[in-house]
Amino acid sequence: MKLSELGEFALITLVRNITNKSKDLQQASWQQLLVGIGDDAAAWQGDNYIQLATTDSLVQGIHFDLNNTTWEELGWKALAVNLSDIAAMGGTPKYALISLALPGELETENISQFCHSIASLAAEFGVAIAGGNITTSPNIVITVTVLGNSKTKSVLRRSTATPGEQVAVTGPLGLSAAGLKMFKENISLDTQTTSILRRAHLQPVPRIREGQILAQHGVKTAIDISDGLIADLGHICEASKVGAKIEMEQVPTHPLVKANFPNYHELALYGGEDYELLFTADKSIIDQAKQALDCPIAIIGDIVEETLPDRVTLLDTKGNIIPTKKGGWEHFRSEIPKAKFA
Repeated sequence: MKLSELGEFALITLVRNITNKSKDLQQASWQQLLVGIGDDAAAWQGDNYIQLATTDSLVQGIHFDLNNTTWEELGWKALAVNLSDIAAMGGTPKYALISLALPGELETENISQFCHSIASLAAEFGVAIAGGNITTSPNIVITVTVLGNSKTKSVLRRSTATPGEQVAVTGPLGLSAAGLKMFKENISLDTQTTSILRRAHLQPVPRIREGQILAQHGVKTAIDISDGLIADLGHICEASKVGAKIEMEQVPTHPLVKANFPNYHELALYGGEDYELLFTADKSIIDQAKQALDCPIAIIGDIVEETLPDRVTLLDTKGNIIPTKKGGWEHFRSEIPKAKFA
């Protein structure tokens, strides 16, 4: 079977199954591992705190297009998507490792701009750039690893949702997907809207403080929205062996997206890369978290008993089921963009 037939998520399962066979519970490393392959970050019990680690790669031609992305924006996003994984665990990021595979014909100034941007975002969240690796390559590949910890006794996970809980999300959705659509289709909008959509897609702000507050108030289950609301809620449902019912009209969509894109529902449900936090908890816990958070929180549905094959059910205002589609990017199965890359 080819990887294009298997798909990204089945490949992750394959890797996890193989590595689990090597698990040796006589070793301290395995004994202390709390969260392994399949969540937003790995977690293990340290001497004083739960330790966290996550890594992501951005590949030219797959994740970014230098025809519409500046080196400053690329640096910001490379670190931000990793910080968002730590946020999804309710943790505090501490250290980052940056590995760069670069063509020799790149201008030094480009990499200086990239590094200044990463350093700026790292400073904003108290993250130290501690090292990494540099190698030559015909194409640009950026890999960032972030290490952190959680000062609570547990971390937010994908596998702890239970029937009876509500489903909630921070912030509005759809801005990043609208920004991507604007780029790909050369949509002309007013200056302010263009700037907001561009920043949402290329310079997302990770919800670090929000994730910490959710964990402190008793939330157990969360994920950051990278693949899209429906897809990422599906990840929670699969890991927790539950189902979810979502009311489409309760999904918070940014007013600019509603005003400028007729398919705004699709962008909010399936677009992805908003890096908001999607979480589940009892109503009383969500109400407490709302009081502590500065950002808006929207309750969009409920966790129910597992339903197969569609774990996530989308409902209209009358309770009728709206067919869902497969959303979000999946490596090996999704079509690679055919745009030319600088």
